[in-house]
Amino acid sequence: MKAYTLTDIGKVRSENQDCVRFVSPAGANYNVLALCDGMGGAKSGGVASEIALNSFVGGVRMHITEMKKGDALEEVVLKAAEHANEQVYNCSLTDKKFEGMGTTLVAAVVKGTKCCILNVGDSRAYLISNGEITQITSDHSFVEDMVRRGSITREQARNHPRRNVITRALGVEQTVECDIFTPIFRKNDILLLCTDGLSNTLTDEEILEITEKNKVLSDIGKELLDLTLSRGAPDNVTVGLLQK
Repeated sequence: MKAYTLTDIGKVRSENQDCVRFVSPAGANYNVLALCDGMGGAKSGGVASEIALNSFVGGVRMHITEMKKGDALEEVVLKAAEHANEQVYNCSLTDKKFEGMGTTLVAAVVKGTKCCILNVGDSRAYLISNGEITQITSDHSFVEDMVRRGSITREQARNHPRRNVITRALGVEQTVECDIFTPIFRKNDILLLCTDGLSNTLTDEEILEITEKNKVLSDIGKELLDLTLSRGAPDNVTVGLLQK
């Protein structure tokens, strides 16, 4: 398994509240790629995303080693997300400055031939396969709800003034509803995880074009970032790439 991750503060924000991690434990037959985009005043968004990422990865490690034959990988991933939600929520109660903090979470867990994608919020997962790009996740956001209702078009959503308002976040409440997907992940396919700093700036077609013309994951990631920066990068930009 090949992986590459990067995160950048962008051109406008004073702090990077995104974080990303790839984990492939030696001797284990699973891989985890996860990223978070924190929300909250002062530095609390960065705190939320870091706690969530650490807790999620730790939760996967703990529950996946307890898996028995026949157990579903989806249950492992959901338990890890529940653990991460609990950790962020409990931290938010310890200090007034952390009140209301939360974070998005999108993660890919691959074990053997199985692939499980989880998301909360508007950070996305894409599958790039056979010259096509498919958005696996569905944003939990104000504008995505409007698109589904037919109130605005997909193109209008890209520039809507409330495009950054999310309707679901990890750590804001005691429990959180997560979406789970189990895409077929074949040899040479690429999974791309990203925060909205990338997806609000580049189109799916541009992401596909860059991915198709570069054969090395680091080159893909760097070119995606460079194009986003060239367009002003109003938000933190984070990308995670995984290839079989």
